[in-house]
Amino acid sequence: MFKTLLCAAATAAFALSPIGANAHDAGTNALLKAPPATPYKAVSSLVKLPDFLPGIGQLYVDPKTLPAGPFLAYDHDGKLVSTIYMIPLSLMKADMNLDNLGAAGAPVDHVDVVYNAGHPGVEEPHVHVVLWHVAADQEARVAK
Repeated sequence: MFKTLLCAAATAAFALSPIGANAHDAGTNALLKAPPATPYKAVSSLVKLPDFLPGIGQLYVDPKTLPAGPFLAYDHDGKLVSTIYMIPLSLMKADMNLDNLGAAGAPVDHVDVVYNAGHPGVEEPHVHVVLWHVAADQEARVAK
């Protein structure tokens, strides 16, 4: 199962990796604005969670990549603010490496790793690896 999780994360990372010099341009990257194109679905349509989660934003995910994600988080204006991976603690091992995590084609400003006791969709304790696409002082855009 751990290998499956890493394979899913690696596949998702590859799929989200920017290709070419113009990958960061809003006109060439459909993931920068909500809602993202298929295969992404609103997490609220898949599990019992609200459309907007304070501190995280509105989440979208390709259901094939669950539980790890990547989850794409958008602010109230539909702007991509972060890419989130949710890694169950039961899968974390001493030799575990999370290499080349994709960041939805947007530049990463900073990274947070946050413990979560569990929620619908990822019920067991896990860590959120949050790749922020906005500066730390802009995180408040998803605070409420």
